[in-house]
Amino acid sequence: MACDPGGPLQNPYRLKQFHFHWGGKGCQGSEHTVNGKTYASELHLVHWNAARYKSFGEAASAPDGLAVLGVFLETGDEHRGLHKITDALYMVKFKGSGVDFKGFNPACLLPYSLKYWTYPGSLTTPPLHESVTWIVLKEPISVSEKQMAKFRMVLFTEEEEDKKRMENNFRPPQPLKGRKHRFCMKFCSSAFAQCELRLQTRLNCAPVNQGTVNQGDA
Repeated sequence: MACDPGGPLQNPYRLKQFHFHWGGKGCQGSEHTVNGKTYASELHLVHWNAARYKSFGEAASAPDGLAVLGVFLETGDEHRGLHKITDALYMVKFKGSGVDFKGFNPACLLPYSLKYWTYPGSLTTPPLHESVTWIVLKEPISVSEKQMAKFRMVLFTEEEEDKKRMENNFRPPQPLKGRKHRFCMKFCSSAFAQCELRLQTRLNCAPVNQGTVNQGDA
């Protein structure tokens, strides 16, 4: 993810991984809200400041170490770009399972409009480092109920254990504690390379008239 004059990033950031948060059937599972509105799911593309730090681990605890691009998923039509992911989820149904996942460009998961909100915040899973520049896109992408059902078939448990579906794997919105949110009309241009990822089941698992976005801190 490249920096843009006037944007929140001062250096290029490298994509490390991406993951989703979602709720149960008929429930919302986004980690951000917009004017109180929640979404079925939220995609997080996690980047690290490779220009300043030698590793993701080092960057994760630094104030300018991480940048997370958030994309809302709203139930509606099927999303063609999600098919390769949802069609592979049965192979990682159980905790600890994994499968090679190559040749996928996550840029296909971005909406047409790249207007965004940005604010300084934290990771939403432990250790909750205050190291994240959040970039939350205003426009959601569409996901069908059938595609969401495939996310919900993934389990928190191993194959020999009692089944526990992976649902509601999101952190509720937290108090702002004085943080200012900015709304930007121009997106920091994103240069996603073809990614070779390994899918794994894990617990991953200033206010403006355009609307306000709410999320939290540690």
